[in-house]
Amino acid sequence: MDFSVLRNLISRYCAGEEYWVDSRTVYIGHKEPPPAAEAYIPQRYPDNRIVSSKYTLWNFIPKNLFEQFRRIANFYFLLIFLVQLIIDTPTSPVTSGLPLFFVITVTAIKQGYEDWLRHKADCSINECPVDMVQQGTVVRTQSSKLRVGDVVMVREDETFPCDLILLSSSRGDGTCYVTTTSLDGESSHKTYYAVPDTMAFKTEQEVDSLHATIECEQPQPDLYKFVGRINIYKEREDPIARPLGAENLLLRGATLKNTGHIYAVAIYTGMDTKMALNYQSKSQKRSAVEKSMNAFLIVYLCILISKAVINTVLKYAWQWSADRDEPWYNHRTEIDRERHVVIRAFTDFLAFMVLFNYIIPVSMYVTVEMQKFLGSYFIAWDKDMYDEELGVGAQVNTSDLNEELGQVEYVFTDKTGTLTENNMEFIECCVDGHVYIPHAICNGQILSAASSIDMIDSSPGGYRREHEDLFFRALCLCHTVQAKEEETVDSIKRGIHLGKPTSFYISSSPDEVALVEGMKRLGYTYLRLKDSHMEILNKDDEIERFELLHVLNFDSVRRRMSVIVKSSSGEYLLFCKGADTSIFPRVVSGKVEQVRARVEQNAVEGLRTLCVAYRSLSPAEYEEACHQLSDAKLALKDREQRLAQAYDLIERDFTLLGATAVEDRLQEKAADTIESLQKAGMKVWVLTGDKMETAAATCYASKLFRRSTQILELTKKRTEEQSLHDVLFDLSRTVLRQRSLSGLSVECQDYGLIIDGATLSAVLKPSPESSGSGNYREIFLEICRNCSAVLCCRMAPLQKAQIVKLIKASKEHPITLAIGDGANDVSMILEAHVGIGIMGKEGRQAARNSDYAIPKFKHLKKMLLVHGHFYYIRIAELVQYFFYKNVCFIFPQFLYQFFCGFSQQPLYDTAYLTLYNISFTSLPILLYSLIEKHISIEMLKRDPTLYKDVAKNALLRWPVFLYWTCLGLFNACIFFFGAYFLFDNTTFTSNGQLMTTNTQMMFGNWTFGTLVFTVLVFTVTLKLALDTHHWTWINHFVIWGSLLFYVIFSLLWGGIIWPFLNYQRMYYVFMQMLSSGPAWLGIILLIAISLLPDVVKKVLCRTLWPTATERAQSNRSCLTVELSTIFVLTQSDSRLSF
Repeated sequence: MDFSVLRNLISRYCAGEEYWVDSRTVYIGHKEPPPAAEAYIPQRYPDNRIVSSKYTLWNFIPKNLFEQFRRIANFYFLLIFLVQLIIDTPTSPVTSGLPLFFVITVTAIKQGYEDWLRHKADCSINECPVDMVQQGTVVRTQSSKLRVGDVVMVREDETFPCDLILLSSSRGDGTCYVTTTSLDGESSHKTYYAVPDTMAFKTEQEVDSLHATIECEQPQPDLYKFVGRINIYKEREDPIARPLGAENLLLRGATLKNTGHIYAVAIYTGMDTKMALNYQSKSQKRSAVEKSMNAFLIVYLCILISKAVINTVLKYAWQWSADRDEPWYNHRTEIDRERHVVIRAFTDFLAFMVLFNYIIPVSMYVTVEMQKFLGSYFIAWDKDMYDEELGVGAQVNTSDLNEELGQVEYVFTDKTGTLTENNMEFIECCVDGHVYIPHAICNGQILSAASSIDMIDSSPGGYRREHEDLFFRALCLCHTVQAKEEETVDSIKRGIHLGKPTSFYISSSPDEVALVEGMKRLGYTYLRLKDSHMEILNKDDEIERFELLHVLNFDSVRRRMSVIVKSSSGEYLLFCKGADTSIFPRVVSGKVEQVRARVEQNAVEGLRTLCVAYRSLSPAEYEEACHQLSDAKLALKDREQRLAQAYDLIERDFTLLGATAVEDRLQEKAADTIESLQKAGMKVWVLTGDKMETAAATCYASKLFRRSTQILELTKKRTEEQSLHDVLFDLSRTVLRQRSLSGLSVECQDYGLIIDGATLSAVLKPSPESSGSGNYREIFLEICRNCSAVLCCRMAPLQKAQIVKLIKASKEHPITLAIGDGANDVSMILEAHVGIGIMGKEGRQAARNSDYAIPKFKHLKKMLLVHGHFYYIRIAELVQYFFYKNVCFIFPQFLYQFFCGFSQQPLYDTAYLTLYNISFTSLPILLYSLIEKHISIEMLKRDPTLYKDVAKNALLRWPVFLYWTCLGLFNACIFFFGAYFLFDNTTFTSNGQLMTTNTQMMFGNWTFGTLVFTVLVFTVTLKLALDTHHWTWINHFVIWGSLLFYVIFSLLWGGIIWPFLNYQRMYYVFMQMLSSGPAWLGIILLIAISLLPDVVKKVLCRTLWPTATERAQSNRSCLTVELSTIFVLTQSDSRLSF
């Protein structure tokens, strides 16, 4: 027996945790490796079914009920319902059970319908046909039947069924073009590469003959990272190992373009694919309104318990004497008498809890959910937020944070692609200090009038000519641009110049396209990549060929990229381009100072700069570089770190060639949007990875900084001259001195802060020193609070999230919003209270991970100042109104116990208890919370300061909550005691019933309760009508229709003998009450008295202490009256003229 095979087997099963945790082995075509190679251990992987649904037919009911009863309000009402079933309570279990059943059922139907749609979508995906290679032939099967190791054939315009490793392509160079729009939103064509040893396979038979295994990492959600290697077995030869990276991995959901067909092997299937892993839910964000609701709920729960305790104590105090025991018609049984007093008291306490439990509004939660869900459609339907160029409108990824849009205090925005267009225009390049300017390059497109070249110093000498050629070659070779020579790309005619097909450049980076197009205007044209050779056309119309040996890809840590090429003369060249901070420290020769001066000048003008350098490699140096790269690429563990180390060793000892300048124009209305946000009281911070000078110029252009703004710098350059401690305290003294002067008549100075990534790391780094001198966070925050705007430059993606987290955790706990368009903005978008993604040119990663997505930065103005304002006003009224109407509803029940010997006698009929929150008062407030506009949209956009009236949760603060609660208590007292005094004098009729002497109406407890309930329903509904500013036919229909429904229901409920009821205590009660004229007068009088204090309060506040919103409403009313008067006078004049 081969002991190496046994040892391999034991290591995998017993000690090979890495094999099972960190990596997997895929057998291509399910073929066993040669006996001497390694042990064949079949591994089980999930099938290719996609399951995005949450429930199945069997677990829907238990799982959904479990999730719903995790909500404390639902669980509370379930306990109340069970108490009603177990003990003898004054109200029927139906009164709690039916509303709870309604809420649970509505929520279950909504969630069930959504899950059914997910099931339907899953089935359509899983049943898609797929071509699979089996035994040298192509077999068509369903997508769900694919397994890891299957070889599939994908044709042009088809979507990849799972995550695949590219084996071969119909293109001769073994490449294929892919669009990943459904994954990250990037519509540009990306190039993927086949394994070099299999790229020649063109038929199914050749592919089926492949004998190989793939070792790769376990599934990871990162779309842009992959680590693996392929081992190819040949007869009587050692296996050939080749590295596999992200450039070989075709992701599920991507689409094959401009390639006839490909062969690939499945490595991740079903829920292991990167697409499925990225669909997992993000952490739940909770709005400030939801937190206020929970706080109010706790207060009302305490009120409920207090009421129950007070009534229980008073009951036993009242019944202390024997003559005040239970009434004669309700004698206790012997079992009741023998119970311990504590048990009886606890039972009574629970009975009172049941009687008063309606003060907790169970239907409020389902109403809030419906309001958020339905209200979110107004953003998606807003035509003003639709972008014609992109063909998309605003998207809502979560409706839980709608009202949070009206509470934002800090806005953190990216610069490139967010404030700017990310549409690059090549401006100039600098070679050894000499500037070259093309005549016309616009957005990467060639203008027909631009046939000449305008250069400065266009006749250089020999040495300079050599560097000039090297610089232009470097920019033509150091990139990942694809050159398209076809006249038609994706059925769209592109690359047409003067009626002739020309090359058309595509790249995921707009900067690279602008640079390659710029070189084309300066005489050097990149033609194509063919057979691993890059071809360029020089100024003498000669084609130069360079063999592309290695690409050292760009990453945000190094901030540079490099290529290693071999010229036709056999010379090895390393070309590198990147940020000045990553290039200058690695330069050993070249005119550094001249180039640095030009870079700084361009940065001040707001241009994006890159530096270009090169290094000539000897054959020995090249072999050493190849060895380092090969070792790093073949590593399965820590490949990224090893590649970074290899890049660091290779990218050194550069000769500086020059620099480029590209302009990224400011987006339309970006400056107006920032100005409006600042007027609305929000502090805007720009977080970018760009140079300080470039970012500062953009901030001035976007009006974040004004010419009068005094700029405070907290940068690495300044901290090198002074200690960080001294710089921070100097800045702190400056802003605090100004704040002390602001109380005087001195004009307030406007401050702006600029900080870079290196200094921020030092500020946030915990110091081993004492907290008195080592903790700089609070000093930094104090400086920021006194600055109108902050610019953070040279930021890494993680630092952006750290900034947002720092502000969130400050003592004010402000509401934060982060907006960006790229993958590097995802971390801060997820960290902020509200995350907004822009559907821009850097892909849709930000949009996919955000709470809301908008096409352009300018749409943020309407989203916050209009939609956010309206959402907050509506839901704040909804929450306060629900608590108010339930206080009005249940407090008369509490007062009634003082007049019925604390016998737990209900004041209202069971039907009224059940339908009050479900039917009689639910629709008006739901409609109000959807369509109310207390002020016009134009006024909100014209006057951003109105946003301050609702900021800091102004309408859900404790004073406002107490006002609504006291108003409810006052109204409840009016309802109860008004009805009580109306029936003050009573006499007995001949049949023993009570009759009032002043109304001639039969007087019983149900008549009394019905009168109170009628006044209650009309008062709370009319209170909402008084609060409504925006009236439509829908408002009229719902408000008056709800009152009409109550009257009709009461007439039917008390006017018909219902056979399914054992007793009918409400028979003829409502009609008999309405037959009395004084009862009508009493109802109208009590409603007027109840509404009067709120009306008086509003009139006084509007007259004496009006808010900005109320002043705007008054001005609008005056303007409307004036316009109406002008119109009438105009009409009168026109009639007189005739």
